[in-house]
Amino acid sequence: MRLIASYFAGLLFGIGISISGMANPAKVLNFFDVTGHWDPSLAFVMGGALLAAFVGYRYALRRTAPVLEPSFHLPGNSAIDARLLGGSAIFGIGWGIAGFCPGGALPALGTGRIEVLAFVAALVTGIFAARGMIAWNARRADYVPQK
Repeated sequence: MRLIASYFAGLLFGIGISISGMANPAKVLNFFDVTGHWDPSLAFVMGGALLAAFVGYRYALRRTAPVLEPSFHLPGNSAIDARLLGGSAIFGIGWGIAGFCPGGALPALGTGRIEVLAFVAALVTGIFAARGMIAWNARRADYVPQK
């Protein structure tokens, strides 16, 4: 049942991204072009998503547990640190250069365009590189040289 619910949630998200035009990198890049062909539609899409999330979280967190899970899995870390800021900066720079964020690129995979495939390949490579760096740092922190 969880797999079916995940599928329909992803399908709904993908349809929303496609209908809003956010799978088109030119539309996203035009949002950042404030001195040229500025397109404010990304702000409206983000505002709508923020409103839906706000209402959804208020409703969902009134429950004792999610419908398809025994408990909520909420983040426990609320620190704003260098890792968060660095990751956010890398994400924003990549988004501004490519015109894609992961949410817009995954539905756009269906177009078969080479730039979408290249972006998703770089995204997956970055995920594995970040995981590798985290694991490497954890091993270094645990390493105690023998005397």
